[in-house]
Amino acid sequence: MAIIPPMENYTVILIIMAVMIGTSAVADKIKIPVPILLILVGIIIGAVPSIPSVALSPEIVMLIFLPPLLYDAAFNISFKDFKTNLNTISALAVGLVFITTAGIAVIVHYMIPGMSWPLSFVLGAILSATDAVAAIGITKGLGLPHKTITILEGESLVNDASALIAYRFAVAAVTGIAFVWWEAALDFIIVLGGGFLVGFIISRLLAVALLMFRNNDMVIISLMLLMPFVTYLIAEHFEVSGVIAVVVLGLGMSWLSREKFPEKIKQQSRNFWEVNIFLLNGLIFVLIGLQLPIVVEKMNSAQVWTYTGYAAIITLVTFGIRLIRVYWQQFSLLRAFRGKRRISEEALYDSKTSLILSWSGMRGIVSLAIALGLPTTLKNGAPFPMREDIIFLSIAVVLFSLVGQGLSLPWIVKKTNKSRKKS
Repeated sequence: MAIIPPMENYTVILIIMAVMIGTSAVADKIKIPVPILLILVGIIIGAVPSIPSVALSPEIVMLIFLPPLLYDAAFNISFKDFKTNLNTISALAVGLVFITTAGIAVIVHYMIPGMSWPLSFVLGAILSATDAVAAIGITKGLGLPHKTITILEGESLVNDASALIAYRFAVAAVTGIAFVWWEAALDFIIVLGGGFLVGFIISRLLAVALLMFRNNDMVIISLMLLMPFVTYLIAEHFEVSGVIAVVVLGLGMSWLSREKFPEKIKQQSRNFWEVNIFLLNGLIFVLIGLQLPIVVEKMNSAQVWTYTGYAAIITLVTFGIRLIRVYWQQFSLLRAFRGKRRISEEALYDSKTSLILSWSGMRGIVSLAIALGLPTTLKNGAPFPMREDIIFLSIAVVLFSLVGQGLSLPWIVKKTNKSRKKS
């Protein structure tokens, strides 16, 4: 299966987008979650021998897809609700990411022959962050409680940064760089703090520019389209978190939009972003499906079924870790509230919410991009050990979680909604 030349990319992408739009319409008619059907269509297209393969570039994902999706999520989230649920969001987006990284590392180290501790932590870091975009896309229209949506979206705004930092240190360990805990902790603070600073400064500068041109609708909308990409690039240039920078920008623009923008501009901007996000989301899920045939072709055929079994076990382990941590957080908040600590009653949630939050912990495009971005060689020129194995496991876990949890999540949501109405 040959990789298509650059000039043919445009035709293939246009065809994929046409298929994506048609599939989305069909999914809505037959009541199947759109992301799931798009992934399955992507797998089918990628398996056709006569169709050139589309290898997904991690740089494309991180620059073209991630900034607008993060910006849109941050722009639409309520800052007040985000602050109310900050305890839970930080527990899932930071603490759970590192717990999941360690949990996966322990399992794969003892389960998979040849998987050293550094390589185990690389795989753990790759699969540590969840993709709330998939969860929200799958549960759209199912009546998720507002608190649940806020926690899921808030978690996704921060956990990518935590996973990328964990991944950076894990890869450094594989390549032979000494790991020092206090240096890692300091670097974590600098990366997150630097990302916050970049996002804050750019949001202030952009606010001045937008107010200056507030009577020019096209300039305002164009600037708001461009700046997520610019902000991400500037932050990455200074080696701080582009993810956090874009999130801070989105939160700042959300406040400015509510306070300063006339309704006409807000409506135009909303319509523009809805179309963009629809196209980006759909394209992402088709591309995820397209990657499986490419990776399977590179794997030893005798290993495919064995590694598929490993991926199924890893998926169950990650779900179990998340389930325990989410319920633990529920009881921790309740205990803190009863102990009259600084926990408001609005921050509490019940067991039904815990179940939905746990079931919504699907892996997605960021895990895929990180895996595909693994170095091909070590510093001494030797091949990166078990690279194709790690990529295959990552894609398989992403597909297992998206398809398995994705197909069952609407049923879980409906059941919990019914039980809430009865109670």
